[in-house]
Amino acid sequence: MKILSYLFLTLALACGFGAAPSVSAQDHSAAVAAYGAPDREMMVPVEGGRVYVRLNGTIGKGATPAIFIHGGPGGTHIGFAQLLGLADERPVILYDQLDSGRSDRPDDPANWRVERFVSELESIRRALGIERWHVVGHSWGSAIALEYAARYPEHVASTVLAGTYISTPRWIADANMLLKKLPEAVQETIAACEGKTPPPEADCDAATNIFYDHFNRREPASPELLAYARNIGGQGFNPTIYNAMWGPSEFRSTGSLKDYDAMPLLAKIDGSRTMFMVGQYDEARIDTVQDFAAQTPGSELAVVPGAAHGMITDRPIATEAILRGWFRRQDARAAAVSE
Repeated sequence: MKILSYLFLTLALACGFGAAPSVSAQDHSAAVAAYGAPDREMMVPVEGGRVYVRLNGTIGKGATPAIFIHGGPGGTHIGFAQLLGLADERPVILYDQLDSGRSDRPDDPANWRVERFVSELESIRRALGIERWHVVGHSWGSAIALEYAARYPEHVASTVLAGTYISTPRWIADANMLLKKLPEAVQETIAACEGKTPPPEADCDAATNIFYDHFNRREPASPELLAYARNIGGQGFNPTIYNAMWGPSEFRSTGSLKDYDAMPLLAKIDGSRTMFMVGQYDEARIDTVQDFAAQTPGSELAVVPGAAHGMITDRPIATEAILRGWFRRQDARAAAVSE
């Protein structure tokens, strides 16, 4: 799975984050390039198996750590590796959910439950000895982040819900609304592909790729990203769990998440520590995410200009700038409260 009609909030953040409270040179970790090697790797025991975790920075040094939760279900941490530059200020933690990437792959449907993915995240926190962290979820990862923030508020410094998926009915409605922006021939082909007698698979793939080119990712994967994916190893994306939990396409959900709707949780989390983040052309439509923000009093909303759902790939500099500014402001706020 894969916000204000703009107000150029992103540009304000991107240009203004330098005015945020500075981090002293002594607190800086060594600079980490995008796709850099981890300082530490581990396999953390969780319900159902072990998950792969990579860490840059040292827990207990620098600013509050940040954990990044990838999409899918069945995706990997690879897309987040472009944001490792954030580790110059704070520990950055990336991981692969069970049954994907370098994590164990028992392929047991009994593990494919939202609550297990949430408890998986808590197991990682305990294993690393972190008291509070910034929780950043993208796409399906937003659902995990929201559920985690509602269940474990004492351990959440802030929550970022990026490319926000928290409701299947809203996601499906958005996908079909965006589909209407495409040429009629594409709409007709995708409708036929969703029917009982679909056209050849190649035709369906071509039409779906046009949708993806507009709303999922507008820039191709860089050579550096492709090299990282090759070098990191593991088994990559797991289509089995994706199909079991989600279904066959962006326009129809037939899996265990088909009725999923976590919107009631928005009123239960601290809006002042919550940011929604979305691409200008995101599958998670700006109007829908605005509605989510309105149900989370005190929350903030950021738009990444020119980006689709894959905002990190499309606009990595702007995405990192928004997150860096957000983390700094939340850390400063927490420090002021504790004084």
